[in-house]
Amino acid sequence: MDQDLESIQEARRLVEAAHDAWLKFEDFTEEQVERILLEISRAGIANAEAVARIAVDETGYGTVEHKTLKNLFCADDVYRAIRPMKTVGIVNEDKGKKVFEVASSIGVIAAIIPSTNPTSTTIYKALIALKGRNTIVFSPHPSAVRSIGETSRIIAEAAERAGAPKNVVTCMKLPTMEGTQELMKHPLTSLILATGGTGLVKAAYSAGKPAFGVGPGNVPSYIEKTADVAKAVRDILTGKCFDNGTLCSSEQAIICDEIIKDTVLDELKKQGAHVCTAQEKTQLERTIQTPRRTLNTTIVGKSAAKIAEIAGFTVPSNTRALVAYADGVGPDYPISMEKLSPVLALYVVKDWHDGCAKCIEILNFGGLGHTLSVHTKDEEVVRQFGLRKPAFRICVNTPAALGAVGYTTNLFPSMTLGCGAAGGNITSDNISPLHLINLKRVAYGVRDVPAIARPPVKTVTALAAAAGGRAAIEEIVDRWLGSRTTAPRPAAGVPAPASAPPLSSYTQLEPSRPQPEKREPKPVGFVCEEDVRAAVLANSKIVIGKKTIITPSAREIAEANDVFVLDE
Repeated sequence: MDQDLESIQEARRLVEAAHDAWLKFEDFTEEQVERILLEISRAGIANAEAVARIAVDETGYGTVEHKTLKNLFCADDVYRAIRPMKTVGIVNEDKGKKVFEVASSIGVIAAIIPSTNPTSTTIYKALIALKGRNTIVFSPHPSAVRSIGETSRIIAEAAERAGAPKNVVTCMKLPTMEGTQELMKHPLTSLILATGGTGLVKAAYSAGKPAFGVGPGNVPSYIEKTADVAKAVRDILTGKCFDNGTLCSSEQAIICDEIIKDTVLDELKKQGAHVCTAQEKTQLERTIQTPRRTLNTTIVGKSAAKIAEIAGFTVPSNTRALVAYADGVGPDYPISMEKLSPVLALYVVKDWHDGCAKCIEILNFGGLGHTLSVHTKDEEVVRQFGLRKPAFRICVNTPAALGAVGYTTNLFPSMTLGCGAAGGNITSDNISPLHLINLKRVAYGVRDVPAIARPPVKTVTALAAAAGGRAAIEEIVDRWLGSRTTAPRPAAGVPAPASAPPLSSYTQLEPSRPQPEKREPKPVGFVCEEDVRAAVLANSKIVIGKKTIITPSAREIAEANDVFVLDE
């Protein structure tokens, strides 16, 4: 409990310090920002291997070689990609439309860092946050506190050397769920940048702040009959085995056409994969999944040989990946889930139509909106996959793991890959600095509102003046009403009278006729201009209540002629 309270207090202190730093940093010029980013990039490159070693030693995930490559990718490739972006001052101007846009920083960003890619994600998020003149507070995964903390320290010192205010980059040393919740929900936190498990991402979206989160990546990789099979298998194993499968965009299943199945199997074996027997598959699936049907984290980021050992069978120490036939998709088939390790499911289909359906089935089981790859020489197949698949990164003839993050493709280089609405995310983009700024739009008037000619309001006074006075209007109304009176038809054989008696005479002839009960008028529900004009002409009143809806023009005419009577 004391550690939880200390974590909450630490989160509050760091957010407040970061906010004070942001108040200074948001006024920096583009040149000042670029000097800071350049220094961070240089520091990241110089320390790429050192922090990679700390990460592998601390977490037990992946390899030093591949984590170093990821660190260099973020410190160099990401930096080069964001350098030309306009994120300070006037960033766009359309003189023809007379509109210009001004970049506005967001503020303090709460960044949640995973244990699978701890150091590279820290470098990447610091660069894209500071590019937009934001400050950032890291909440490290508890099993990667040392590596994330050291990377954060290196970045912070580099930023301050280049002139950044103190505390533009900070990191929690006592991360707990309570402390992370405080960091995300703190009033001075402006935005959450979350990378981690599904539960943590949902917590970020529930914190009441704008949030960019990412979903899981159960990535299918389809090999179509026209593909260069040797290259396709090489690409799949390259992606799957990179850093022992810890990238969320790494391949999780191979789907191949039946006609090339034997060739695919031969290439898998030739290139270092082990195809499991039925017994080995059973042992492997028991190891992959916990009794609660969740991923067994003891296999995450481990080598193929180590996973086989945990499962109870033996493979050569240089085995690159374990491959097992899959009987279906879903929780009853553990090999079909996202495994974050060099383990692949294998499906055989009739043709690309069945392959397309199988890929969708796999994506629906924990990978919606993320990534898939297709290996083919048929451009029509590529187009159909692009049109039909519920994935927002479709990598063609390249490793999915590295193509999705922009290493082997021209996608924006990123360690945070949005899965769109299908995956429960706010965006389907590879997150960049442009997601971490707001744009003010300054727009000049280009056209005037045309004057609307209003018909003149003819009041009773005006009507009376036009007709020769109120008496003249009353005479006209009486004459009109008299012309609508129908005289009684005489009985057969009885001569009609020379002239019909006045209406009052009929009333006098029938004194015993019961008179209708006089009722108090009720408020009307709606009054328009036409209703008021009719009342003015008839010299009558309109009873309104508190709930009566009155159009503006009706109210104007009524008030000028005292037409309304309010029912209390």
